Formats: sequence, structure tokens, C-alpha cells
Amino acid sequence: MPTKRSLPAALKMARKSRGLSQEGFSDISSRTYISSLERGTKNPTLSKITAICKVLAIHPLTLLTLSYTAGKEPEVDALLARVKREISSLNRPAKR
Repeated sequence: MPTKRSLPAALKMARKSRGLSQEGFSDISSRTYISSLERGTKNPTLSKITAICKVLAIHPLTLLTLSYTAGKEPEVDALLARVKREISSLNRPAKR
């Protein structure tokens, strides 16, 4: 599921939207680490994404959704509908 946008771009956009500098994450990471995430030279763990999202005051799924949709409303709606369908199907017993 390739996208024109990516986690680095979504992170930078969310950070700027919140009016935060890279130094604003100093309680959880160095400015250098946040910079490397935004440049795409490092890949964060799920726990690091959670910590970053706490600073941004957003749910980690919000950041991932931005990564896949660039925040375009129709794409967001379609992606979230798909996620809901897939979660629903995973909650059903397997057919035998």
C-alpha cells in the first residue's frame, strides 16, 4: 500500500500543526532523533510512536492515518472504513 506521503512527512506536519519544535520532544527523545525520523533515516518502534503521539496529543492511529492519506478527507474516510471492516472480520470465528 504505497503512499505519496509517509510517516516522516506526517510526523513533521503534525509537529508543525501543534506549533512544536523538534526540541519540544526533549522529554522522550533528542532533537537529532526527531530530525532523523522526519528525514526518514530512522524508523521508530511502536512504543516510540506512542510516546511521540503523547507529546503531540494525538492517537498513534491518527499519525499512521496521516501517513497513508496525507489527511485528505475522502481517503481518511475510506481507510478508516476499511480498518473497521477488517477489525470486524478478525473478531468473527474462522469459517471451517
